[in-house]
Amino acid sequence: MSNKLDNSQIIHTDKIALFHRETIKKYTKNILTKNPPKIVGFLANDDPAAKSYAKWTKKACESDGIQFELKYVDKDDLETHVEDANKNDSIHGIMIYYPVFGNMKTFYGMSMDEYLRDSIHPKKDIEGLNSYYSSKLYRNIRFMDSPHNLKKLILPCTPIAVVKILEYLYQYNEPDPLLGKTITIINRSDIVGRPLAAMLANDGAVVYSIDIDSTFVVTKKKKSLSQMTVEESCKQSQIIITGVPVKSYQLPSKYIQPNTTIINVSSFKNVNIEEVLKIPNVRYVPQVGKVTVAMLERNLLRCYDNTNNK
Repeated sequence: MSNKLDNSQIIHTDKIALFHRETIKKYTKNILTKNPPKIVGFLANDDPAAKSYAKWTKKACESDGIQFELKYVDKDDLETHVEDANKNDSIHGIMIYYPVFGNMKTFYGMSMDEYLRDSIHPKKDIEGLNSYYSSKLYRNIRFMDSPHNLKKLILPCTPIAVVKILEYLYQYNEPDPLLGKTITIINRSDIVGRPLAAMLANDGAVVYSIDIDSTFVVTKKKKSLSQMTVEESCKQSQIIITGVPVKSYQLPSKYIQPNTTIINVSSFKNVNIEEVLKIPNVRYVPQVGKVTVAMLERNLLRCYDNTNNK
């Protein structure tokens, strides 16, 4: 689970992912139907991280009793493929490996990738990125069928993976498990940083959400601009989450205080690991990918249950 160096630890997430995947395997073994849970993933780019994610997803699903079909498509045909999958009753989950178009301008008034995220029907959006889900997340609404509260909201895979890691490390206690914690997130993408900040704030934390041109302080009650610098917010934080998607970025080690938990969600190492592990009692999580895949599977089964009215 961990490697120790000078009282600091590298935390590997295999055990956390395995726990959730064992639960998923038990579930899928008890499904007696001619229409078992199925994911279709669309790969329309040459991004190495996207290809690796697709490979991990396929391997995990096949091991855990979930049907998985990966389709390589031209990005200009992707919208049509998504619409066909929306209409196909044998498909219970749809995912797209981003980025596809990046920040390319589009007729629809938003980025094309954002438009594609909203093109997936909410009942099949296992990544939880549709605006139907995000609008509820940002208002701290946790169920889809209020007031019955039988169908839980679908949450974005990487952010919920981070939450599950923190649950493991901090032994969450309801109703506000992160009350008293200050967290810095260096990333405000729509896929990871923004929803993660909202989720952790909903759990009681004060979150500094940092992007290239601004910092927001996010709590359960408000989200407002802050003049806090990266150094100031990190030095106040017990948890730092890095998600900068460029190889050249590294968080200065002098910003990190003893006893800090650092979680890296980028495909690049956003810290100098040797320097960080010299800081007393730091816990460093280098990757969250395996837990992300487990959360994707969990979301599929939640969509499957919701569709079958269980």
